[in-house]
Amino acid sequence: MSFGLVLTLTSCGDEDSSAAASGDGKGTVAFGYTADYSGAAALAVAEKRGLWKGTGLEPKLSVFTNGPLQVQALGSGNLDFGYLGPGALWLPASGKASIVSVNMLGLADRVIARPGSGIREPADLKGHKVAVAEGTSGEMILNLALREAGLKPDDVTKVAMDASTVVTAFSSGQVDAAATWYPLIDTIEKRVPDLVEVSETKDYYPKLTFPNVFVGRPELAREDPGLVKKVVGVLKESGDWIAQHPEESEKITADFLDLPADRLEGATEHVRILPSEELAALSQDGTVDGWFDRLAEMFVGMGKLPEPGKSTDYYLSDLYTSAGEADRT
Repeated sequence: MSFGLVLTLTSCGDEDSSAAASGDGKGTVAFGYTADYSGAAALAVAEKRGLWKGTGLEPKLSVFTNGPLQVQALGSGNLDFGYLGPGALWLPASGKASIVSVNMLGLADRVIARPGSGIREPADLKGHKVAVAEGTSGEMILNLALREAGLKPDDVTKVAMDASTVVTAFSSGQVDAAATWYPLIDTIEKRVPDLVEVSETKDYYPKLTFPNVFVGRPELAREDPGLVKKVVGVLKESGDWIAQHPEESEKITADFLDLPADRLEGATEHVRILPSEELAALSQDGTVDGWFDRLAEMFVGMGKLPEPGKSTDYYLSDLYTSAGEADRT
């Protein structure tokens, strides 16, 4: 997500939005999300529980298919805040967004192999076709698995395709292996019940984490830190409620996304939800900066960044830590 306090109506010269930008009155905040549990849960709970009340802000929510599109919308002034999965964290590292809050830690990514392929561990991937959606956390977990096995990217045949096509290609036997994530793997397992899990996200935790985050336009924190703190305060309160009520949050998010009540059942098994107090402590002691810095090094290896830079330039840890209940009034 990208950061910059140009409220949607502010860019149109609306007086109410200008009031929100200065910290008073009512303003509209344009907020992007993706239609899955991690991408929507915080906003779904905030809406259900009325957490925006008292902020003087009215959220205008828009659904996107991925994080990079939200960053484009941030850059064009059509969004104020958004959501990014770990595969898109090279965008904040490149200066196109500022991270205002860690949402959840992803544990959903896997490298999987078809039964009978002879692939049981990362070293066995050599010489095989692997389906992957480039620029996603799937590509990240694949690169980690190859590195663990001492293999180079060209030791396998990467077959690039979109995430939904990975499901089809793996299920039909067009490829021997795939790098993807839950809940897509749930769909694959119905078609290939004996698939092999070759590598998973938690194999690399805590040295490497796959956080998903909320972002805003970079200039926003400079121009109106008070507004950003109000938004972050809502996100923190929502996240704390989710941490205490994970199963109920699945149902609320399914309802928010207009999905059957059981569609997101078990979604919280594939994330680690950290209470805001713990995230604040990890932000203050540099742990969270370390997560982003190590991922940035990986993005350099993937060709997404020319150099890793420093997360202190794009993770607004002090703002996150200081935001709280008082910013809602």
